[in-house]
Amino acid sequence: MNQVIGAEAEPRTLRGRVRILLERTWFSRLVLSVILANALVLGAETMVTGTALSVLHTIDHAMLVFFVVELLLRLFANGRRFFTDPWSVFDLLVVGVAFLPASGSLSALRALRVLRVLRVITVVPSLRRVVDGLLRAVPGMGAVGALLILVMYVSAVIATGLFGETSEEYFGSLWISLFTLFQAMTGEAWPDIARAVMVAHPSAWVFFVLYILVVSFAVLNLFIAVIVSGMEEITDEERKDDEQKDERLDALAEQNREILAELRALRALRATVGEDRADS
Repeated sequence: MNQVIGAEAEPRTLRGRVRILLERTWFSRLVLSVILANALVLGAETMVTGTALSVLHTIDHAMLVFFVVELLLRLFANGRRFFTDPWSVFDLLVVGVAFLPASGSLSALRALRVLRVLRVITVVPSLRRVVDGLLRAVPGMGAVGALLILVMYVSAVIATGLFGETSEEYFGSLWISLFTLFQAMTGEAWPDIARAVMVAHPSAWVFFVLYILVVSFAVLNLFIAVIVSGMEEITDEERKDDEQKDERLDALAEQNREILAELRALRALRATVGEDRADS
């Protein structure tokens, strides 16, 4: 009962009202609109000079003030919980970049202002879900990356030993071989490299075909599989959260029905007692 009273009383406080404001759909859309507009302003600053540039700087500063006020409202509404939310900390860091010194040798830091555009991720739930899936897949991607590096290293050692003397341009040393195989892994001009090597080694196609099959079609596809697995985990967790919310709503609805039934019974009892007193 005390929890219900607390939940009803919270919106009446200033912090509760601010929290309700931040959760409004129109406010989220306003924040998203300002972020997108700020992205356009930052892009336009690179194409104009003179008075137009000064106007764009003023607009950018006004938008920065909006972002700061929005973060202060979120900090006030959530209190310490603001710093336990990774997305809130991300927003704080992205907006805080604008306050870094950008004069003299640090003038290049002004370019980091465009990072504010990344706040779109925190505002749009679908983008946040994608990033959560990528972060969830990082451990698996690390294992696949280690496998890829191992395969490339072994292949580079073999290619340097087989083709180093006749194709120094592509396999003259281990580092050159690694770069050549990385280029082949991306699918960029590897047939030309293979044909150049096959002039002196006609059977070199076997090496390149096997390398492409293992690296491009097997190992790289493992990255996609790991990312998809991470996305599926996020989707399953969201489905479970929705089911738990539905269960809680059903439980609250059942409690409300019981309370209404008790109120009706009390009213009926009161009416009965009143009639008995009237008869006596």
